[in-house]
Amino acid sequence: MDSKTVVDMIEASSGVHFSGFHMDGLEVRNKETGQPTISAAENLHRQPFVIGVAGGAASGKTTVCDMIIQQLHDQRVVLVNQDSFYHNLTEQELARVHEYNFDHPDAFDTEKLLSSMEKLRHGQAVDIPNYDFKSYKNNVFPARRVNPSDVILLEGILVFHDSRVRELMNMKIFVDTDADVRLARRIRRDTVEKGRDIATVLDQYSKFVKPAFDDFILPTKKYADIIIPRGGDNHVAIDLIVQHIRTKLGQHDLCKIYPNLYVIHSTFQIRGMHTLIRDSQTTKHDFVFYSDRLIRLVVEHGLGHLPFTEKQVITPTGAVYTGVDFCKRLCGVSVIRSGESMENALRACCKGIKIGKILIHREGDNGQQLIYEKLPQDISERHVLLLDPILGTGNSAVQAISLLLRKGVPESNIIFLNLISVSNFNILESSKVSFWISFSVSMDIFSSALCVSESHQAPQGVHVVCKSFPRLKIVTSEIDIGLNEDFRVIPGMGEFGDRYFGTDDDDQQVVIRSQ
Repeated sequence: MDSKTVVDMIEASSGVHFSGFHMDGLEVRNKETGQPTISAAENLHRQPFVIGVAGGAASGKTTVCDMIIQQLHDQRVVLVNQDSFYHNLTEQELARVHEYNFDHPDAFDTEKLLSSMEKLRHGQAVDIPNYDFKSYKNNVFPARRVNPSDVILLEGILVFHDSRVRELMNMKIFVDTDADVRLARRIRRDTVEKGRDIATVLDQYSKFVKPAFDDFILPTKKYADIIIPRGGDNHVAIDLIVQHIRTKLGQHDLCKIYPNLYVIHSTFQIRGMHTLIRDSQTTKHDFVFYSDRLIRLVVEHGLGHLPFTEKQVITPTGAVYTGVDFCKRLCGVSVIRSGESMENALRACCKGIKIGKILIHREGDNGQQLIYEKLPQDISERHVLLLDPILGTGNSAVQAISLLLRKGVPESNIIFLNLISVSNFNILESSKVSFWISFSVSMDIFSSALCVSESHQAPQGVHVVCKSFPRLKIVTSEIDIGLNEDFRVIPGMGEFGDRYFGTDDDDQQVVIRSQ
């Protein structure tokens, strides 16, 4: 392993890890030199996974967070409560505390919340205020020290209200509980825990809590990625969310080690399409339909990593719009045959694009032989989108990329697009490696850790390509766990080309019998 790769891995593991996907692929150029700077996507990929949990008072937000934390016991997870960031009340406000609206957005110190979250996202420990609801001050008790973590749960009634706070989140959950249930819980909590009488609780509810819910909290429900009815009682929803989080953590733990690997933002819509195309009972028609949808998403995401230049246009209203101009010097290269399934999506996104072909013949399980290539003559002057839906052992990818390099294509001009990339890198081991990298001063310890984590089997897919070509970008929609003894992707989706083009063994047998 060369020293540059080691340094890159240390930097990728020392603080900020994972990204939200708000500006994926926009390559910003220095105005003075015209050279690309580090893309926004590369910066974001090193930050933690931030989950916002919103909902009405007493809806069960804290219960949901506690259940998520309990199930993610093997991950570093911290909980940040919006309640910690209430403003200190002035003497005048204290004198009329029963007239103070604690459910209004102005009751919170949002600037301090943003500052604390930004520090956590960038790998810095923060002191979170410990708000005292008897004195209505945040300096009565010592602050709570919160250390950087892999997952940050930000919980509060109005965490979706401010767009700046929303933009910090990778997942937004709204806990939707019936109003009567919330009121009953609030009465029980305020009378038992806070010693208030029922009349005071109901008066505050009618004056402040219900109007604030209708005016400020309920409208933010539209921003949620996931809505959980019944809160902590909905175990099925929480199990699905935890599974989704584990998938994202696994994928992006790998992204911390390989900054040139990009996994598109996974939603339940994307997971649903993966479920369909991985199902052995899915018909060819549905397999093609949902594969095409996923391929289009991957292609669009890959195009986002191309360089761009600023461009101003005049709109039909006569106004000036400052936008960007697409990269013009572009071509696709598909690995025959399954890679050809991605060509239509590329043509739909890039009108008139040239597409080259590479045919690689498999010689047994350990060898690949390049037997055909037809590429644009000026390919060395273009950015290349390499198309192959499955990155398995990585042998075919290495052959194809090596050919492009021999043709003069700069490694940094290649973007490898696929639906599934295989990684046999154990997530638990990878977190140990990250820990050792961060705290070890000895490169010998780092090397030993890496050897331990990869000694169980030969590196596959992602590791082969990323280590061999560190300046190339890989864009994929999901990471699979590895290959079985027959070198088939697990869990995988079978032979993609056969299923997409209808040439699997079952179809062939049907044709033979019909003849």
